[in-house]
Amino acid sequence: MSTMIIDGRKVEFDKEKNVLEVVRKAGINLPTFCYHSELSIYGACRMCIVEDTKGKVFTSCSEVPKDGMEIFTNTPRLLKYRKTILELLLAEHDRDCTACNRTGQCQLQELAVRLGIREIRFNKMIDKLPIDKSSLSIIRNPNKCILCGDCVRVCEEVQGVGALSFAYRGSEMIVTPAFNKNISQVTCVDCGQCRVVCPTGAIIIKNENYKVWEAIHDKNKRVVAQIAPAVRVALGEEFGLNPGEVTVGKIVAALKTIGVDEVYDTSFGADMTVIEESNEFVTKLTEGKKLPLFTSCCPAWVKFAENKFPDMVDNISTCKSPQQMFGSVLKEYFKDKDKEEGKETIVVSVMPCTAKKAEAAREQFEHDGNRDVDIVITTQELAFLIKEAGIIFESLEEESFDMPFGLVSGSGVIFGSTGGVTEAVVTRLLKDKPNHTAKDVMFKDVRGMENIKEAVFDIDGTEVRLAVVHGLKNASELVKQIKSGEKSYHFVEVMSCPGGCVCGGGQPVSKTSNRGIDRANGLYKLDRTSQIKSSEENPLISSLFEGMLKDRHDLLHVHKKEESNF
Repeated sequence: MSTMIIDGRKVEFDKEKNVLEVVRKAGINLPTFCYHSELSIYGACRMCIVEDTKGKVFTSCSEVPKDGMEIFTNTPRLLKYRKTILELLLAEHDRDCTACNRTGQCQLQELAVRLGIREIRFNKMIDKLPIDKSSLSIIRNPNKCILCGDCVRVCEEVQGVGALSFAYRGSEMIVTPAFNKNISQVTCVDCGQCRVVCPTGAIIIKNENYKVWEAIHDKNKRVVAQIAPAVRVALGEEFGLNPGEVTVGKIVAALKTIGVDEVYDTSFGADMTVIEESNEFVTKLTEGKKLPLFTSCCPAWVKFAENKFPDMVDNISTCKSPQQMFGSVLKEYFKDKDKEEGKETIVVSVMPCTAKKAEAAREQFEHDGNRDVDIVITTQELAFLIKEAGIIFESLEEESFDMPFGLVSGSGVIFGSTGGVTEAVVTRLLKDKPNHTAKDVMFKDVRGMENIKEAVFDIDGTEVRLAVVHGLKNASELVKQIKSGEKSYHFVEVMSCPGGCVCGGGQPVSKTSNRGIDRANGLYKLDRTSQIKSSEENPLISSLFEGMLKDRHDLLHVHKKEESNF
């Protein structure tokens, strides 16, 4: 252990990679805009500056800690510099805070209050720029951008997409897609991770709550909601609960209070996906064709593959995602009832993912001109909806999901975490179903937050090699290794967001570094306590496949594809 002196106090440090982490370890919350431990060091915002005994001022995020180093965090110079920097940022900022989606959660606003900024001494010099609403998932407001570069780095370093970059120089510098195009005109995959790291309202979720209200208030519409697994372990954070705390009963109660007619669990759709995807995998494994089979649950991954690896798209499962599969089943289920009652069923999905908005709008997920899923709102939007309705979420009595789609397996629930799809498919294919103690050991190699995980399972005497990857840049590297022959797998699960859906682009922005682990643990806890362990053990699934879904391949799969060249 080494020692630093921070504001006159000795602080031991060991594995901290920069001075900022040591300062925070000492219990001092230095402000930052551009620092994220999982991204490269940028040092642009200058808010985390500290001063040494010789009067040198430097950014703590970019300085390596040294034994015996002595620094100060709140000298008169530092306080003056921070306030001046903040004033300059605010001078060019679009300060319509009361109408901003991030009001109350904006880091710029929070620091202005914390540092006592009550007036701006500088005049605005930059003309107002147009707001980009072209995306189905996010809205970009460059007038609220503080040039921290967080969105640029997460898009390049985590996703390998590079849809955003810096352009121009000096006071004219902006963050923009290439050639000042709209975000919908470039390779953006709608993952929403740029919105997660944005400290202001420069990138926000495209809010569609007004569509939900319109449907609820229309007496000729039957509003049916489905709730994704990851939503139940994150929504509570918007109401003061800890990450991973399960609130699914309260979510059902809130939606019923708002006026939703039926509330179902997307985990039921995940159970259907497990059945179909495992069947597809066994067929391909037996034939030895189109391997490896890539999962199709993540729409950002599917779009990324279409853009970057069009020659391997045919290796992606033909199964619809749980959202889309369940949406088409719900529309089919209520079809006759709608005719009898003269109503139209509107399917509302509550998802942790901004890319689900774009997925639901794809033409391949329409039947007879009608979308399988009509409206997609994210976890964050649901929180806004609940608050808008004046519901005291913490005081709600829990309610259960409606039948006949209210019974789900633990395998369906863990879809929300990286490795969950793989675990569910393997569990279904194993003849001897493991208990939860055995599962914790058996699936340890596919659980957790490592970027790329590998495992080998014996399924009916066949050695099956699997890979689990999250983050599209990691996925890109894995695909290149597979294509070069360096790696060989039979099944590959891909999630675009780090940690999987639990850290999706539509989830609440958590200040805790362990949010992914905590949220995933909440799902695994539900899996351990579930009475139904494997998807095929769900009696409602069995009756559905023997009845309404018999010979209805079109409801569960996208159209068949040509032979792959991959």
